[in-house]
Amino acid sequence: MDTCCDQDSGNVNEKTVLLYACSGGANVGEVADRATRTLMAEGLGTMWCLAGVGAGVEPILAKAREADVNLVLDGCDVDCARKVFEQAGVPNVVQIKATDLGVEKVKGVRATDEQVARLAEKARQVLAERK
Repeated sequence: MDTCCDQDSGNVNEKTVLLYACSGGANVGEVADRATRTLMAEGLGTMWCLAGVGAGVEPILAKAREADVNLVLDGCDVDCARKVFEQAGVPNVVQIKATDLGVEKVKGVRATDEQVARLAEKARQVLAERK
């Protein structure tokens, strides 16, 4: 499902929400990936192809340009996923970083369920504010 609904006075407004994750080599990439998959499983948006945006695959770019919200979950301050969107000129990007939520970037360490839950909860809050 790639829409979320806002019921206000009986009206239903559907927004297209596309979800993207940094899936980098450190634990914070895993946190972003798992949180994004959690949001998709909850029906809050559709996980979309970050690599396709970066590669300039036109059907993927077209969908991203048309989206009401492109929610990017980045792992750290390097901002790789957000920069993909900058270079592609895709609008309506909202970024959340795992490291901004106190998750320390460590290579060779697995993400914890608590770290994933923390990022997913922040993303839920951000999406609720954008209704």
